[in-house]
Amino acid sequence: MTRVTEHGGGVWSLQVPIPDNPLGHTLVHVLDTGRGPVLVDTGWDDPASWSALSDGLAGLGLAVADVHGVVVTHHHPDHHGLSGRVREASGAWIAMHAADIAVVRRTGYTRPGAWLDYLTGKLAAAGAPEEHLAPLRAARETGGTRTPPGMRAALPDREIAPGELLDLAGRRLRAVWTPGHTPGHVCLHLEEDHPANLPGRGRLFSGDHLLPGISPHIGLYEDPDDATVTDPLGDYLDSLERVGRLGAAEILPAHQHPFTDAPARVRELLAHHEERLTGLLALLAAPLTPWQLAERMEWNRPWDDIPYGSRTIAVSEAEAHLRHLVKRGRAEAVAGSDPVAYIAAAG
Repeated sequence: MTRVTEHGGGVWSLQVPIPDNPLGHTLVHVLDTGRGPVLVDTGWDDPASWSALSDGLAGLGLAVADVHGVVVTHHHPDHHGLSGRVREASGAWIAMHAADIAVVRRTGYTRPGAWLDYLTGKLAAAGAPEEHLAPLRAARETGGTRTPPGMRAALPDREIAPGELLDLAGRRLRAVWTPGHTPGHVCLHLEEDHPANLPGRGRLFSGDHLLPGISPHIGLYEDPDDATVTDPLGDYLDSLERVGRLGAAEILPAHQHPFTDAPARVRELLAHHEERLTGLLALLAAPLTPWQLAERMEWNRPWDDIPYGSRTIAVSEAEAHLRHLVKRGRAEAVAGSDPVAYIAAAG
C-alpha cells in the first residue's frame, strides 16, 4: 500500500520506491490545478514503482490517465524515470530545465561504445588503477554494456526557464534554477500562503537540492563533447545561498521528510562543505590524483567496501571538490604529473 501524505492546500506526496537503494523511495508530489493534477517528479522506472505511483493516485481518487503535466526537478532516474509512462497513459506534458533536457537528449543518443571510450579515458586521467579500467575495456571490445538507468528516458516537451511562473491554472509555482547536483536542477517555489499559516513565503519543492538529513552527490557534469571547465560544487553552494534567501515557510523535498527553517539547514550544509574542503586540503599536503584522493575521503563505508560503480561516482565527487579548490586558489595541479596530481597551494 502506497503511503500518501496530505500537506494541505491541494498538495500531497506519494512514496514511490527506489529498487535496491538505501534512500528507499522518492517523494512524488501531487499538485491540484484547475486543469487536473500535476506531478512534481515521477519516480524510478520499475514495475513496483509504477504500481506504487498508480496506487497512490488511486488513493486520492485519481488515475494516471488524469495527470495533466509533470514537472521534473532533474533528470536522474529516481525522479524522471516514470515520466514517459505517465505521458503515454495520460497525454501529459513533461517540463524540465534546458540543461537537463540536453543531458537526456545526449545520453539517449550516445552510442554505448563512445560513452565507454570517454569514461575509460576520464578515469585513466584521474589515476584509476588498471583493475578498475579493465571491465570497461572488456565491455568496449564486446560491443558495449547494458543500457544504464536513464539512457532511454523520455525527452521532455517543455523547457523550464529560471524564474518562470509555470502555466498551472489556479496556482503560483515559480521555477528556481539550482544547479549543482545536476546542471539543470530546479526547485519549485509555491508562492501561496501556507495552509497551516506557518510564517514565511509559501512552500518549496526542493528535489534533491535541499534535504533535511543528507547532502546530495556533487560530481562533474559529464559531456564528452564539451571541454568547458565547470565548477558544480561552486554552483551548488551558490544555489544553496539563493534558496536560503527565499524564506519559504516549509520545504517539501524529494527524499526523507518535510522540514522548516531552510536558512538553518542551508547554514549547516555550507559549514559541512567548508569543513570537508578543509579536510581535503589536509590530505593534499602531498600530491594525490583524484582517484587517490577519493580513496582517502570519508564515505558512508570503507573504500574497500564501496562497489565498483559507486567508486566511479566517488571519483567524480573528488574531482568536483578539486575543481572548486583550484578555482578558489587553494589547490593546484602538479606540473608534469601524469596522471595529473594535485597539491594544496602554498600559503
